Amino acid sequence: MSQTEKPQILVCNDDGIFSQGIRALATVADEFGNVNIIAPDRQQSAVGHAITVSTPLRSRSFQIDGRFNGQAVTGTPADSVKLGHDQLMKRKPDLVVSGINHGSNAGVNILYSGTVSAATEGTILGYPSIAISCTDFDEDADLSGAKDAARKVIGYVLSQGLPKGITLNLNVPAGPLKGIRWARQANSRYVEEFEGRVDPNNRSYYWLTGKLELLEEGEDIDINVLEKGFASLTPIQYDMTAYNLLKNVEDIEL
Repeated sequence: MSQTEKPQILVCNDDGIFSQGIRALATVADEFGNVNIIAPDRQQSAVGHAITVSTPLRSRSFQIDGRFNGQAVTGTPADSVKLGHDQLMKRKPDLVVSGINHGSNAGVNILYSGTVSAATEGTILGYPSIAISCTDFDEDADLSGAKDAARKVIGYVLSQGLPKGITLNLNVPAGPLKGIRWARQANSRYVEEFEGRVDPNNRSYYWLTGKLELLEEGEDIDINVLEKGFASLTPIQYDMTAYNLLKNVEDIEL
């Protein structure tokens, strides 16, 4: 990118291309560069880093809010970023931003989140990438603080860059922004149950229910930062190697 060219910003999410959150994020991204909205054509929450390999992908062009050109993809968030990178963008992106997700992606939610995975896919492809979420699941949630936090973090990343292999995961409470705190991912899990039911044809089906359980305490973990009303900003990586254990076992022959 030359000094006179505006950054190309790929905007994605997992709530679908017509969600309130992606519109809000596109509005912020537009302050920094040329916006390319490429996102799933329907709700894709909790699909993680799934990609489509057994069926072809299709995309359709849309005008969003009479302001942005969008491409609705028949696949996952990771598919959308891959397709944008390889086929749908005239210029490769300088930044990938994913969100604004409706619902927190702190703690173990990072693993399940399609929004985070879209950003992580951007990192894998070599682009600075940010995932942005609001803790409120309501489609009409107050995203003002999330937009302000996104504006700060996008500006930081465009000016400072990110280390290779690192994605930023930003979570923000609904309402005005109180501040942003660097945080680590909380050790957490879901305590889950499947509620069994029977349909009118006497066939069994199951609904997943459960709640998030925090397995540690600490002022610097993302979930606690959010509970205090601050936005949490966590650098994450897709390299899952347990380096501490590897050092202890590298001399063991099996």
